[in-house]
Amino acid sequence: RRMPLELKTCSICRQDKPAAQYQKCSRWCRDCKNAQQRQARITNKNKHTKTYEKTPDGFLMRAYRNMKSRVTGVQRKKHHLYKGLAILSKDAFYSWARENPEFWRLFKQWVRSGYDQRLTPSINRIDTYVGYLPGNIEWVTHSVNSALGSSSPRRRDKNVLKRIYDHATA
Repeated sequence: RRMPLELKTCSICRQDKPAAQYQKCSRWCRDCKNAQQRQARITNKNKHTKTYEKTPDGFLMRAYRNMKSRVTGVQRKKHHLYKGLAILSKDAFYSWARENPEFWRLFKQWVRSGYDQRLTPSINRIDTYVGYLPGNIEWVTHSVNSALGSSSPRRRDKNVLKRIYDHATA
């Protein structure tokens, strides 16, 4: 026997909707709440999001969301390079990153630079045919990762990589 569906009335759109479409203790349905948040982001030009993404937790959140959107095909640009590849869980990624001294070194360097895009910490997949898995990912600067992504196998030589890195951090 089915239980009757519990309905709540949204205080914005005044529609009766299943209680599952509301956050706990909220009087706004999910659709109205999302619309309000989108409008607030437009009004304040994502100021709070941009500020949060410059914190370690916010930065890691964005990095993981970007990786996940690549492998799930949400990001269409270059989707053929990523779609369907394996990815570690969010908690495993956060633990790996927080315990990684190279992340902290690069993050602090990026902050000291005034958030220079070239020095932004970036996840490099060592073997591009393998996904975002422990042992196949490493922290490098955005500049180094861009050079690696557009490089011939010759440029992946460790000495060339070191020169790229030294140039990016000079």
